[in-house]
Amino acid sequence: MRVDVLVVGAGFSGAVVAERLAIHGRKVLVIDKRPHIGGNAYDEPDEHGILVHPYGPHIFHTNGMRIARYLSRFTEWRFYEHRVRAKVGDRFVPIPINIDTVNRVYGLSLTEETVAAFFESVREPRSPVKTSEDVVLNAVGRDLYEKFFRGYTRKQWGLDPSELSASVAARIPVRTNHDDRYFTDAFQYMPLEGYTRMFERMLDHRNIRFEGGVDFFSMRQRIRASHIVYTGPIDAYFDHCFGKLPYRSIHFEHEHLPETGQYQEVGTVNFPNDYDYTRITEFRHLTGQSHSGTSIVREFPCDDGDPYYPVPRPENEALFKRYEALARDATEVTFVGRLAQYRYYNMDQCVGAALKAAEGILERLGLDDVQPAQESTPRVRATAPASSIADHSRHDASLPAAAARTGAT
Repeated sequence: MRVDVLVVGAGFSGAVVAERLAIHGRKVLVIDKRPHIGGNAYDEPDEHGILVHPYGPHIFHTNGMRIARYLSRFTEWRFYEHRVRAKVGDRFVPIPINIDTVNRVYGLSLTEETVAAFFESVREPRSPVKTSEDVVLNAVGRDLYEKFFRGYTRKQWGLDPSELSASVAARIPVRTNHDDRYFTDAFQYMPLEGYTRMFERMLDHRNIRFEGGVDFFSMRQRIRASHIVYTGPIDAYFDHCFGKLPYRSIHFEHEHLPETGQYQEVGTVNFPNDYDYTRITEFRHLTGQSHSGTSIVREFPCDDGDPYYPVPRPENEALFKRYEALARDATEVTFVGRLAQYRYYNMDQCVGAALKAAEGILERLGLDDVQPAQESTPRVRATAPASSIADHSRHDASLPAAAARTGAT
């Protein structure tokens, strides 16, 4: 089989690159081990008609308006600011930690003028700051570290915060105001009709063919491509020649609760110290969908299963660097995405990296006039029309229109 470009993986990274190359006239075959497009961001109605994320909640947020305008070519948006509570004892308090968190936990009445002095009085100064434990103790001290971070981190990563790079804890700020939003990005919206519909539109091009349920490693010798875009684990591409890179996986336990108007007050509740799962997400908060019941998911981090998160430790980064050196020499392949670049990317970072990668590939393939990605002004609606969510069930999400036209299976 001969194609211009083979894209391995139909998530954000692969889909963005495929769309960019197709627009510039390249014939692109997109394959994925799963039978559908969208990667981990894939969503679908459950058997009760509620739009859920089978691979855990995906909340879109970005400060990169170029990225938002690019994706706006393929979706309208629903305004949504994600809020999270953490169960500490018998209280459900805001996380990231803010004034209200501290006041509720300790029965205080701190203000924006006095909370900084509180943090200063309890923090354990660390220098240099090398680990996630250092980050948290340096900011909020031992008690808040034990209440909010240590147990959650151990469940999430299977490691103590003292064994993880500082970058993990640095993702969660500590606030000296009342802001209880989980993210503070300028653009916080959800795709109005869901992520899958957005991916369908992105891949709906005559130059794109999609094949799901295909293992790249079982067919790599049968494909002849001018270039390969690989978004899977980088160590797998090189047959784990230096050993396996550690990844963390998640087991998802989905549950539908009939005749339940609302299960929890916010989209996600964290459980740092209780239960084996790390958090529960209720999807109707995310989508705004109306329904007589509600659907939730519990997350149980584990070592076995599909790779989700690169494990950020110095020794893992050193091992990755050895694979990265091989990748630089493999000029016939572009490695892009969270697993291929061994980076804890957010979705918008995946899009940004993919847009940049696509420009480099087009230049490598000899296209002199590489046009920038087209953009569209974001269009926002207050709520998702009920028909748009229901229509999910009438489409095979694994087969975009472009694939249907070209006879892909």
